[in-house]
Amino acid sequence: MMQNKKEFSEEEKERIIKDFLSFIKYTAYRLAWRLPPQLTVEDLMSVGIVGLLDALNRYREEEGKINTFVEYRIKGAMLDELRAQDWISKSMKKKIATVEKAYLELEGEKGRLPAAEEVAEKLNITLDEYYKILHGAHSGITLRFEEFRRKMGGESGVGIEESIPDPNAKTPLEIVEDNRKKEFLADLIDKLPGREKTILSLYYWEEMTMKEIGKVLNLTEGRICQLHNQALMRLKAKLGSLALV
Repeated sequence: MMQNKKEFSEEEKERIIKDFLSFIKYTAYRLAWRLPPQLTVEDLMSVGIVGLLDALNRYREEEGKINTFVEYRIKGAMLDELRAQDWISKSMKKKIATVEKAYLELEGEKGRLPAAEEVAEKLNITLDEYYKILHGAHSGITLRFEEFRRKMGGESGVGIEESIPDPNAKTPLEIVEDNRKKEFLADLIDKLPGREKTILSLYYWEEMTMKEIGKVLNLTEGRICQLHNQALMRLKAKLGSLALV
């Protein structure tokens, strides 16, 4: 039987909000690379606070630990806002499609992953222009890396996301198909150049910021962003080619 939602006093709400402010700020800065021009980090933090309040209003004790539930809802609210604000002009979409096509053609010709310089040369553009296209494309790349996190629960092997009830549960057939896609994506990631694979691992699994990753790899934060966007473009191009098969 479904329990009634937990009621929090105003004092409890204030304490919880204060406790989660650092998490909200950290999460907003980690997602800052996806910000469209019309949004700021402060906007994202405000969305996170709204997500926190919504979580407190919806929380029921049978849904697990409150910290896990609240963190999931905060990040979910921010991601929802980013997706709602995603906007890419027609000209940018055309440039992105051109880069993806050039990338796949070069990979077929050379039998390996092409370097950024080779893609730029094939497109007859400068390396800076190439990276600008990748940067402009980032808000349109919506690969859900949260879905590919390693299991974090103890002996049960249940992940954090799986502990949150889903009212729109998928059918067994859909789950099998999703698992197939996850395995394919994991294989694609494993075939990326070492540095790009390391960046994705540190960012999505270790939850390090671009600045922190730069210190680890002895590269500038800007260079880390470039390599990160390039890795996503490679994955998006390969996933797109799979859909056409």
